[in-house]
Parts: sequence; structure tokens; C-alpha cells
Amino acid sequence: MLINQTIDKLKSLRLHGMVDCLLHQAAEPQSANLSFEERFSLLVDYEYTYRDNRRLKKLLKDARLKMVACLEDLDYRPSRKLSRTLVNNVKSCQWIGMAQNILISGPTGCGKTYLACALGNEACRRGYKTRYFRLTRLLQELSMARGEGTIMKWLDKLSRLDLLILDDWGHKKLTPSECRDLLEVIDDRVNASTVIVSQLPLNQWHETLEDPTMADAILDRLIHNAHKFILDGPSMREMNSSIAKGEDL
Repeated sequence: MLINQTIDKLKSLRLHGMVDCLLHQAAEPQSANLSFEERFSLLVDYEYTYRDNRRLKKLLKDARLKMVACLEDLDYRPSRKLSRTLVNNVKSCQWIGMAQNILISGPTGCGKTYLACALGNEACRRGYKTRYFRLTRLLQELSMARGEGTIMKWLDKLSRLDLLILDDWGHKKLTPSECRDLLEVIDDRVNASTVIVSQLPLNQWHETLEDPTMADAILDRLIHNAHKFILDGPSMREMNSSIAKGEDL
């Protein structure tokens, strides 16, 4: 049949969205009432949506976000001190296009990582290459890469990201060699955006870096022109657990 030949050719061209649409049209008798332009427009729309969904799926897979999160599901109860206005300001992701950073701080369990992952999810949805790391894990990877002679490949890969999310800043004090690796990462990203997540207040971040000179350089690059989320309130994990158990808050 002619349609089978057409489908084979579309598959060979990797136009799988058009294949799905053509099969759908063949199975729906009312499609015959559509004009050529209407049917062709549907084929193009299916292919566009198919490719867009595949691109998003790949971006989310490569991002390796710690949790599934989205900005639409953020909790704005007053005790959290999460600014809806600030969230709306960054939702468009223009800050990424402008190579600005976001700094998130607050006590344990207040939803810092969720917010960071929601920002990462939104970035992926808008086509930005994103990657999530726990800071200690990234520094371990860089240390191993330096020993194996592949550090430049790692730094190049990190510099190409539109958005780098570094979680758990300040869980341990960074040695001078770790400060050096972190400075190289941050310095290579002067034209890209970084999200930093820490349970320490911003005025204590300098103390987590053993080398004061590199600490000045790192923080100057991060804090300059950055949006700051300072969260508060009780542990979201405990609150969600209580809700699940039907307990009064």
C-alpha cells in the first residue's frame, strides 16, 4: 500500500511524529474531510511536538535533578518566607539568558533543594542545558579527573552548561585544593548561571572555604548580580509527614 511506503520513508527520515499523525489520520474517517493544508499542518504540528517532547526528556535526563519539582507546586505559606514576587520574576528564566545566579539559603528541611530542582525543571522546559550536583560529589569527581588527567574535559563540559545547580554548600569546609577546583568551575562560567543551595546564611559562606583569597574570588563571582532566596520555617518533610498521617499542624 502507498501509505506503508510513505511510513517507511518517514521512518527512514526519523520523522516519527509525522508517522504517528499519519496513522492516526488513517484510522479516523473524518480526517478525509480535512483539506490538504489542514492535514499537512497536523503532520507538522505532531512532528514539532514529538521533537519538543524528546528534547525536554533528554534535558531532564541529563540534568539529573535530585527530585521531581516544578514552580507551580511551590508552597507559599507565610512561615516559609518564600517570595511569590521573586519566584515570578525568575520564572521566565531570563536570568539564565543574562548569566545571573540564584543563591538559596535556609534551615534544614525548609525546601531549598525542592526550589532549586523546580528552577532546574523550568530551565529544562525552556531549552536550557542543566545539571544538578551535590557540591562534595562534584569536587570528588574533579579530584579524580585531575588525577586521571581528564580535568580539562570535565571543566569544558561544566562550562557548556546553561545552568549548574550546586547543592549542600557548606556541609564541609573546603580545602585549598578543593577551593582551587571550585574557582576554576565558577570562573569558567562567567557567561552562564549557577544556583547555590546552602543551609548556612550568606554571611557564613566565606568561612566554609579555607583559602581566603580564593574564597573572595569565588564569592565575588557568585554573589554579584545574584537573586537571593532566604527561606525559613519548619521542616517541610515533617509537615508533609504530618499531613499524610492526618495530624493537625
